[in-house]
Amino acid sequence: MHKILVIQTAFIGDVVLATGMVEKLHHTFPNAAIDFLLRKGNEDLFAYHPFINKVIIWDKKESKYKHLWQLLKQIRKVKYDTVVNLQRFAATGFLTAFSGAKLTIGFNKNPLSFLFDVSVKHIVSTNENHLHEVERNQQLIGSITNGKAFNPTLYPSTMDYDFVKKYQQEIYLCIAPASVWFTKQYPKEKWVELLNNLPTYYKVYLLGAPSDSALCDDIIASSTNFTCTNLAGKLSFLQSAALQQFAIMNYVNDSAPMHFASAVNANVTAIFCSTLPSFGFGPLSDESYVVQSLEKLDCKPCGLHGHATCPQNHFNCAKTVKVEQLLKSLNFISTVKPNSKPWQ
Repeated sequence: MHKILVIQTAFIGDVVLATGMVEKLHHTFPNAAIDFLLRKGNEDLFAYHPFINKVIIWDKKESKYKHLWQLLKQIRKVKYDTVVNLQRFAATGFLTAFSGAKLTIGFNKNPLSFLFDVSVKHIVSTNENHLHEVERNQQLIGSITNGKAFNPTLYPSTMDYDFVKKYQQEIYLCIAPASVWFTKQYPKEKWVELLNNLPTYYKVYLLGAPSDSALCDDIIASSTNFTCTNLAGKLSFLQSAALQQFAIMNYVNDSAPMHFASAVNANVTAIFCSTLPSFGFGPLSDESYVVQSLEKLDCKPCGLHGHATCPQNHFNCAKTVKVEQLLKSLNFISTVKPNSKPWQ
């Protein structure tokens, strides 16, 4: 049996995007055993994944480098045919280069790429040369596959769908208001304004991690919308995706919940504050909308990633995004097909 290892030990949004590669590899090698190496805390994403043979976990917080050596021994025992490394850091380059695999593949920006069998140029997406991250990732396997890139996909279980049924008794939408990075996060007062202007026949669920619960409570308490429920920290990754899947709309930042929506083809409106969708991380759902400031801002983008504070202390890239822009996407949604939503 052909044995393949995919390495992506970055944060959860990156892992979700990497599932597109898993889809492509399974399509090309349907009988292969595909293992996935990720950081501890993200393993629940693959609890019911039909194409993942085994999840290998790297605990980066406790005895990080001791565990790295243990991982290498574990990887070498399997004798993989192919190892594909999506990251550009030396630690995963070390695992790839010394994996003992017949074929090792990674980006040329990895410090140890000179030891890989195949080193692929890492292309930064621009407005003129737009390349989504899933396309960039799947360029790594261009020598062993063909055709266009496959979209990321998550597989909530029947139990996950059953768990969220109680929240799906009426038409609803989801809001994921938080982000790890301040400059990627639509301001609290803007979320409050959105809630105050939503039609009252929509039930609203606020989603996020346990650490986002206080923000969600604050947003709800500051609004005049009485249809809101704070679910931050109350749903697993896959339960959140299952709830998003059938929402009439999901309002998200340029962050992991956007990629969750893409991975279940959920309707989504993504707000880009300091970053740009042309960086290659935009939404991929059939019904997806990108919202950003309509003003010409010389300071946007202020970097490829978010910042803890606005470098110029005004945060105009977020404050000038009007709530009316967000509400527009609700008017653009395609007609709902019979029996396609839980509330019908």
